[in-house]
Amino acid sequence: MDALTQRIIMNAYVATESYKTVHPMLIQLNALGLRPQALILDGHRMVIRAIREAWGTVIIQRCLYHIQREGLRWLRTYPKTEAAKELQKLLRYLPKIKDIERKNLFLCNYANWIDTYKKFVSTLPSSTVACKDLKRTMALIANAIPDMFHYLDDSNIHSTTNCLESFFSRLKADFRRHRGLSETHKKSYLRWYCYFKNSTTF
Repeated sequence: MDALTQRIIMNAYVATESYKTVHPMLIQLNALGLRPQALILDGHRMVIRAIREAWGTVIIQRCLYHIQREGLRWLRTYPKTEAAKELQKLLRYLPKIKDIERKNLFLCNYANWIDTYKKFVSTLPSSTVACKDLKRTMALIANAIPDMFHYLDDSNIHSTTNCLESFFSRLKADFRRHRGLSETHKKSYLRWYCYFKNSTTF
C-alpha cells in the first residue's frame, strides 16, 4: 500500500508471509519501475531480506505498533519481575514519541534500563519463563532501534502500518462472510476487493 494515498499497489493471495511469497512480488515491482523512498513494515526478517535484494539500501521504518505489541506479548499482561514491569512501561511510551526530544528520552531510559537490569537478567536461570521473555524483548528492541525513528526525519514516512492493518482487518472480516468460496474465487475476490478499494481512494 502507498502510505500517502492508501492505494493498493500490489496484492497476492498466499498461505503465509515469507521470503518465497514476498520476494517475487518485490522483484516484479522493481522491474516495473517502483523506487520507494521508504518502506514501513513489521520485523519479519525474511521480508526484510527480500526488500534488501529488491531495493538495496531503501529506508526501512519498523512499525512502532508491532514492536510494542510483540514486546508486551513477550512480557505478559502481569509480569512478575520489576525488570519486566519497567520494560513494559518503556514499550507503552513508544506511541508518544513525536519528536527528537522524546526519542532521546526513550533511548536514554532504555540505556538506563540496560544498566540497571542487564546483570539481573543474566543471573536468571536460562530455562525460566522470566529469563526467556526478557531476553526476547531485549533482542526485539535492540534489533529494531536502528530503524525505529526514520519518521522523525521525514514527515512522509509513517511510524506505523496502521493504514494497511485497518484495511487488512476489514478485508479479513469480509472474507469470513464468504467462507464458502473456492480458492480460485477467493483469489478473484481479493483482486476485485483491491480494485474497488483503489477506485474509491481518489
